[in-house]
Amino acid sequence: MSNALLSDMTEFHWMMDMLQTVDVGLVVLDRHFKVKLWNGFMESHSGLLPSQVREKCLFDLFPEIDQKWFTNKSRPVFELRNRAFIIWEQRPYLLRFSNYRPLTGTEDFMYQNITLSPLTSTTGQVDNICMMIYDVTDVAASKKLLESTQVTLSEWQERT
Repeated sequence: MSNALLSDMTEFHWMMDMLQTVDVGLVVLDRHFKVKLWNGFMESHSGLLPSQVREKCLFDLFPEIDQKWFTNKSRPVFELRNRAFIIWEQRPYLLRFSNYRPLTGTEDFMYQNITLSPLTSTTGQVDNICMMIYDVTDVAASKKLLESTQVTLSEWQERT
């Protein structure tokens, strides 16, 4: 085996390992919203193995997702090659995952920010999109606490 081929294989192995261990959910979906990739974050938080979700429709796996809304949100990603964003202030989560810090966390579920990115094929077409799910529960809980404290302070100031 040539050194260049061995180097390429090593680099590919590293990238696959990073995809599986990064603390971000990574899901690749085709135009029919069938799952093509499901990383370790997704496995850990959903309880579903990659072999259980591969080639299955996201809406069948998670019927609570508003299919029309998500399809409309994804359309510009496929057609215009633009990224799309879903932030927790608009929609607390897309996939209802439990808060995995039950002792230190104050929330019942994981708040999520999501980025939808086009994935261009070798032919230049966007046949797949990547959904990146970020756990922003700590940020959301802190903001909610700050807002609650501001309301309490405002009410206290009105009484005094």
